[in-house]
Amino acid sequence: MKIAIVDGYSTGSALALRLRDQDVKVIHLRSQSANNPYLERSFTPHAYAHDLGYTPDIAEAADQLAALGAEQVLAGAESGVMLAEALARTLNLPTNKADTAHARRDKQLMADAARAAGLSTPRGTAAATPDQAVRWYKDSGFTHVVVKPPASAGTDGVRFCSTIREVEEACRTVLDRPNMFGERNTVALVQERLVGREYYINTVSEDGRHKVAEIWRYTKTVGDGSTPVYDYEEPVHPTSPAGRILRIFTFNVLDALGIWSTAAHTEVMITQRGPVLIETGARLGGATSPSIIERHLGVSQTGLLVRTLTQPGSLDTFDDEKPTPGDHLRNVELINHHRGLAHKGVADRISELPTAAAVFLACNPGDQLEPTRDLLTSPGYVYLAGTPAVVQRDYEQLRHWESEGLYTGPAGAPQHTDAGCTTCPVSA
Repeated sequence: MKIAIVDGYSTGSALALRLRDQDVKVIHLRSQSANNPYLERSFTPHAYAHDLGYTPDIAEAADQLAALGAEQVLAGAESGVMLAEALARTLNLPTNKADTAHARRDKQLMADAARAAGLSTPRGTAAATPDQAVRWYKDSGFTHVVVKPPASAGTDGVRFCSTIREVEEACRTVLDRPNMFGERNTVALVQERLVGREYYINTVSEDGRHKVAEIWRYTKTVGDGSTPVYDYEEPVHPTSPAGRILRIFTFNVLDALGIWSTAAHTEVMITQRGPVLIETGARLGGATSPSIIERHLGVSQTGLLVRTLTQPGSLDTFDDEKPTPGDHLRNVELINHHRGLAHKGVADRISELPTAAAVFLACNPGDQLEPTRDLLTSPGYVYLAGTPAVVQRDYEQLRHWESEGLYTGPAGAPQHTDAGCTTCPVSA
């Protein structure tokens, strides 16, 4: 079997390795000639039988894949979604519906498609200028809004605003620079700031049939510059009240967006008016370790996707409403507070926590680190597993170490000199 992956970054790297271990010949393509170094760090070239690099002409790239006998084309990261689907359609291979392709990348079109299907989305507008953003904000009646790019990921460019000046500045910032994938932002989205509990739902679809692999509840904080900073995530049982609501709502979202035969990562907030769609990506969820999730929860989205790809039809036998046993698991994003060079031995230090199940760093010793303001500036993440009380204790200890300068440290902070950092898949 031969499967092509476009932009094998983030969890796409784990997907490539899993497929290789199943004796699948994996082919890699790039959607652009140069990529964000943060994403490039997670690329694993040894997972691929062929790396075709960047080919700007879709027809030429499709011919290369046809010659190699590719049977599926998938996106490894958000940046690869449009090209992967276009190549699959050109080769008449399974993929998502063509008529809603742009709604799977552009968050404004995504909201339009969801609303047309009767689903709740944030109220907002797409502003081509700061003046348009300000006018909408004045007329909206909202005190608190969110400004963000229309087609990025990982909280890139997202900012909370509560004044006219903040809206204007945030909009100008989005319009004046490209997103994390190097794409120009032609508009800035200005939306109501939702209030409620935020979740993400990782699914796998085959021929229009959907299954939930994982549901997680987000906890976020607000960083400097009024940007959302990931704090930690905890799994939600699919049979819980929230899990049942999210399952039904997400399947309706997938149908509305034409997600037919891929993995998807959907973010939803449950508010007083019910579930509200934040966004959906037609790819695997990022910043996760499939092996750790499987060890503690039984199944991961990556594992379910690999099984579906290598055993067509097997998705029907997967029971996505069965409660998953295991320890209390928390995926904690690392937060750096001090600008400086990354210390050695950070992974070993965090591993001293009794509940530390696995540590993944998105830095190497000597890297220049900035204070964490979004997912791209996080030093990595760690899974904590154990009883809720002990997990909370170790989480608080980690946050205390971070405040003292765990990763870079203020002047005079102790330097760690143990084994160096490791590199891991990162979010896209």
